[in-house]
Amino acid sequence: VVFRARRCCLLLQLGTMKTSTLKGSRSSAAGAFSRAATRPARRLVVKASDAKEIVFDADSRRRLQIGINKVADAVAVTLGPRGRNVVLEQKFGVPQVINDGVSIARAIELKDPVENAGAQLIKEVAGRTNDSAGDGTTTASVLARELIHFGLQYVTAGANPIMIKRGIDKTCEHLVSKLKEHAKPVKGRIDIKNVASISAGNDNFVGDMIADALDKVGSNGVLSIESSNSTETFVEVQEGMEIDRGYISPQFVTNNERLLVEFENARVLVTDQKIESIRDIIPILEQVTRLNAPLLIIAEDVTGEALATLVVNKLRGVLNVAAIKAPGFGERRKALLQDIAIVTGAEFIAKDLGMKVESTVVEQLGTARKLTIGSTSTTLIADSASREEIEMRVAQLKKELADTDSVYDTEKLSERIAKLSGGVAVIKVGAATEAELEDRKLRIEDAKNATFAAVEEGIVPGGGAALLHLSELVPAFKDALTDDEEKMGADIVMKALRAPCRIIAENAGVEGEVIIQKLLGMPFEMGYNAMDDKIENLLDSGVIDPAKVTKNGLLNSCSIAGVMLTTQAVMVEKNKDTSGVGGMSNGMPTGMTL
Repeated sequence: VVFRARRCCLLLQLGTMKTSTLKGSRSSAAGAFSRAATRPARRLVVKASDAKEIVFDADSRRRLQIGINKVADAVAVTLGPRGRNVVLEQKFGVPQVINDGVSIARAIELKDPVENAGAQLIKEVAGRTNDSAGDGTTTASVLARELIHFGLQYVTAGANPIMIKRGIDKTCEHLVSKLKEHAKPVKGRIDIKNVASISAGNDNFVGDMIADALDKVGSNGVLSIESSNSTETFVEVQEGMEIDRGYISPQFVTNNERLLVEFENARVLVTDQKIESIRDIIPILEQVTRLNAPLLIIAEDVTGEALATLVVNKLRGVLNVAAIKAPGFGERRKALLQDIAIVTGAEFIAKDLGMKVESTVVEQLGTARKLTIGSTSTTLIADSASREEIEMRVAQLKKELADTDSVYDTEKLSERIAKLSGGVAVIKVGAATEAELEDRKLRIEDAKNATFAAVEEGIVPGGGAALLHLSELVPAFKDALTDDEEKMGADIVMKALRAPCRIIAENAGVEGEVIIQKLLGMPFEMGYNAMDDKIENLLDSGVIDPAKVTKNGLLNSCSIAGVMLTTQAVMVEKNKDTSGVGGMSNGMPTGMTL
């Protein structure tokens, strides 16, 4: 009885506690709600953008010029056959030791924001020249600096920059037309070798290698540059058309040791249809069997009983057959299949035209002299195609290439042109150290670009001689100008064009002005050969530059100079002074040293 009484008393106490707790929680919630209702609404805070520093007039131009000079001076030391290298620090790995103007310019960032804006202008000149011609970036940077230097002298003296810019543009246009008149077409292997050698820093080995590669792949061929697994540099030429698709089934392999399908004088069926049914391929298989020739089927896919039929007949020795999937995707796939059909002389069995594989006859098949099919790629060598059809197709692709702005499309169209022309050469670059490898790859890249530019638009004397002799044509053109300030623009171009020749001579340890005075009045072909320290006919001695490289360097430098001279104010982010904030210096508490 006592136990039961105590238990009832305990239950009553627990119930009372629960009730009081519930009441307390309700009252606290009500209080919180009332406080929230009386609290003021939060405001949206908009942070102002960082403060800007605005520099005007002579001060803005002076600070821009300091940045321009820093970049141009760093780049100018590499100019000419006796130019030096520049070491670029890398955040990770070995520092780069290079001779490439555009790579040096791109690596430069200056602390002062106004000076850095000037440096960006020279980077733009180098980058544009590199994109359009692939070489001549150092010459373009030096030219831009000289044009800006002489132009600012006239502007500071009170000349109208708009009229000076107009004079620069008119003179530039006149000189470009004269340069085209003096350009000589490339005449065979020796000229190609000389252009490549000069562009690679007078490296005759690189010149010979690029000349050999172009002999094999032709002017429409593609030269790609890769790192070699050894210390040697050599060229690998891929003959024929390479397709990035391998055999559908390993049962098609004919060379078990190398796991390759190898056919000679094979027939080729090209279609964009999917082959699944056995009745689709039986008619053409019967016709090919009577010819006793191997067969390659290039289709969207071969599956099901059609694939099983091909494999079984191949294993029994009834048929010598292989199948690969069509390369590419979407519209590009159709274009690539048409290319293959043109190269092999086949008729493209297209789904869009209502054509069917089952009604294909032998006359619609193409012919390949040699076929090598691996697990991931196929190399096809065909001689039966008519040169006229291939040339028409290449001309069509070149027109598409000229119209496109996309880097990806440009690359793919160039590859297709090379495949149609039957030439892809890979230059495997080797070196003892990583720093030497990077430098050599950049030099070979420049040599390759210069070679294609020379083939495209011809050659002119190198060593800055072409620009120097163009400067002699300016006085006659200046007399045709009516405005005095436009004549100042012509004078600026004339003075600037002599700078590359002067710097090449100075880098060779000779007084540049003396060389210039000796060359003035000489024929267009005469110039200073810095490697041999002689004044001679540069076209005969092999010191030549592509006309396209010289032209683009002149156009780009004049363009940037005109923009710079008409600048009146510069707006940049204001530098924040973070030293001494919160009793800290350089991010460390004051008094602490590391």
